[in-house]
Amino acid sequence: MTDQTIAVAAVRFAAGEHIDDLLESVARAVGARGFRVAGYLQRETPDGPGCCGVTYLEDLAGGARTRLSQPLGAGARGCRLDPQALAEAACRLEATIGPRTDLVVLNRFGKAEADGHGFRDVIAAACELGVPVLTAVREPYRPVWNAFTDGLGALLSPEPAGVARWALDTVRARRSPRAA
Repeated sequence: MTDQTIAVAAVRFAAGEHIDDLLESVARAVGARGFRVAGYLQRETPDGPGCCGVTYLEDLAGGARTRLSQPLGAGARGCRLDPQALAEAACRLEATIGPRTDLVVLNRFGKAEADGHGFRDVIAAACELGVPVLTAVREPYRPVWNAFTDGLGALLSPEPAGVARWALDTVRARRSPRAA
């Protein structure tokens, strides 16, 4: 581990809350100030009458979309997440994170991460480089988030101004000259 401070935060949210709008506004605000933001936002689109929506990850850098949900059929009740698509998206993102990345924004720390997969390696890689990470977590996954971050991960209220302040203060502190 480097001597840089680990800066990871998750915005608390409940099922049904539109956390993606908040994450997008923070990512755009940070990017508008000249900082380089990498990561994914979650997008949902309708998939016909009576069907669940289709879930996509949208790359913050270029807008490319990766479909995350599997078409399981109208009567399916199980998890629709395509673990292979998520793993591929995580690998692509991890390969793009470098010392010039100022902030990584991830759509969720959820079931896949709780099970040891998903974006866990992306978060760890960003922390190793001293790159701040912002994500979102629902209550069922908060204990796993706390354990994964070893208590160092901040939990933020879903208050747009406060989350934006955390992100901007964190990236500015990372870019400020360090005392020798």
